[in-house]
Amino acid sequence: MPPGKRHGSAPPPVRGADRIGALPDPILQHVLSFLPAQAAVRTCVLARRWRHLWRSTRGLRFVGLDGADAVQGLRKFMDHLLVLRDRAADLDAVEIRFDRFSVADDEAYVNLWTRFAVTSKVRDLTVHIGASSYLDLDNLPLVSQHLRVKNLDGLSLQQKFLDLAGCPALEVLNMQHCDISVGRISSRSLKHLSLRSCRSNSNCWVHVSAPGLASLVLVRFGGTTPFLENMALLETARLDLSDDFDVCFDYDSDENSVPFNKDDSGDSVLLAALSGAKHLELVSAFQNFVFRRDLRQCPTFSKLKTVLLSEDWSEAPDLDALACVLKHSPVLEKLTLQLFTNKGPKQEMKMKGSYSSAERSAAISEHLKVVEVQCNVVNQGVFKVLKFLCAFNIRKLTDGTFHTLYVLKLAFVCGNETVKASSEE
Repeated sequence: MPPGKRHGSAPPPVRGADRIGALPDPILQHVLSFLPAQAAVRTCVLARRWRHLWRSTRGLRFVGLDGADAVQGLRKFMDHLLVLRDRAADLDAVEIRFDRFSVADDEAYVNLWTRFAVTSKVRDLTVHIGASSYLDLDNLPLVSQHLRVKNLDGLSLQQKFLDLAGCPALEVLNMQHCDISVGRISSRSLKHLSLRSCRSNSNCWVHVSAPGLASLVLVRFGGTTPFLENMALLETARLDLSDDFDVCFDYDSDENSVPFNKDDSGDSVLLAALSGAKHLELVSAFQNFVFRRDLRQCPTFSKLKTVLLSEDWSEAPDLDALACVLKHSPVLEKLTLQLFTNKGPKQEMKMKGSYSSAERSAAISEHLKVVEVQCNVVNQGVFKVLKFLCAFNIRKLTDGTFHTLYVLKLAFVCGNETVKASSEE
């Protein structure tokens, strides 16, 4: 046997099949849609079959890559891409995302790419600018029969751009860190609306009219509190009004500024529109002037099943705001109170309570089954809330850490044993 050869040696390994290349074109184009446009185009060098796949992808992502000059670094590339792309291929999703831009040179390009997306029948449009200043989008209306989702971040938006009448299929509108210069946001098709850390740069009210809305998120809105109109189909709403400030005028001085007079008469700004919701979260709401004024003409929350309230609700005299919500929620099933504070030692706790089976207050919902109190410090504010709960015959409380924490002669469950708590911890 010749040297170096072995009897029965294994044959050389067979080269594996190209499993990715065996996939049909629509699948490959779908995968390419999740890549930044620069990376998707580079796949044209992989093989002859890949040469033109990128031209017909259903998604485009214009993303400023690390080390690139943001928008400026993409201009030439995008000029070629828009010319070479297959015009017959509609777009499902377009994402435009940058952390830096030049106001003088780049805004026109971002506006051009946004309009290109709309003319390509895009269904899901995202424009995210992470810079420290707002990017101005052209004050021109978007007209599309196909656009369903619009995500806007770090933009300055004016009235015509937010005129949603030209987008009859729009269902989702998310705005974050946007400067809004509009008097009205109106859509009959809108189902989900989110305004996070946005601001109104004038004293005019932003009227929100979306009769088909199912969910609303309004978090840390700067400027005058948005005026919410009829939302008869609303299911869930979350309001965090901690950044709000209200500029109040009388009708005689500026009738577009505030929809009520100095004597508190006039329309409800927030609560009337929320009165049909099934699930509510109201965070730092009681600090807001308009909210407190609405509460004085509190509507009936006829469908409300769960409500979460933050620590500022415990600061009201005699907890009358909390009592008002309970008395106007006839089908309420769960109440959650978040009583977190920065004062005192930190030890997060969660307490759940229920009604005494023998007694029930006629003032609140007969459906109320669970009262959950979340806190990190057991202080006088927590004691005050517990005393208030006693007045409504909420007697039995469970602490997630299974320690006796409360006062006010309540019955507590500690582990498997029911004990009586005295006036000391």
